[in-house]
Amino acid sequence: MTETPTGRAAPEDGSTAATRAFYDAVAEEYADRFRAALDESPLDRALLGAFAELVGPAGQVADLGCGPGRVTAHLASLGLRVFGLDLSESMLAVARREHPELRFDRGSMLELDLPDGSLAGAVSWYSSVHTPWERLPDLFGEVRRVLAPGGHLLLAFQVGDEPLRLDRPFGHPVALDFERRRPGPMAELLERAGFTVLSRTVRLSETDTASRVPQACLMARR
Repeated sequence: MTETPTGRAAPEDGSTAATRAFYDAVAEEYADRFRAALDESPLDRALLGAFAELVGPAGQVADLGCGPGRVTAHLASLGLRVFGLDLSESMLAVARREHPELRFDRGSMLELDLPDGSLAGAVSWYSSVHTPWERLPDLFGEVRRVLAPGGHLLLAFQVGDEPLRLDRPFGHPVALDFERRRPGPMAELLERAGFTVLSRTVRLSETDTASRVPQACLMARR
């Protein structure tokens, strides 16, 4: 179950429940596997740094789909007032243990328990990849709702036309699709939701040298 902005419990749909179950199962191994990902990715740090400079330290920022909190902590180190949000209690437990000075809440990106216009910025760092294409307009509309006018969104995802299916990761009996998408259609969805897309960055993975799947990052402003 998730909480709606009015505080009432809402039933999870199939994709949300599958995503939560997957990350509840793999949280500890996932955190260990990607612990040093930002240390090994200067281009990612540059994009997060540009986002932090655009947003500034005054307003609140949400790391949507924060997982174990490594991006949340990095943004905090850049001077942002940031908190993390995630579906998975197991991921949140890791985040709270490793970053006890930061705030981490449970919730869904599709139903943010936040007032209209309350955020200066939002980050979706590879977290929209589990949202079905037909629900992306709802997701982007919800993010726009909670951003103040002039607020910024940083959206990262892998580029491609076919999903990556992970089955039994780390030996756990779970499976999940990771959607890969094209920057052009994603930018169009953002524009339709009321955003101005400021930049599109596409590059090869700095860490996944085996598959070399292109990575995309869109910076948008409400």
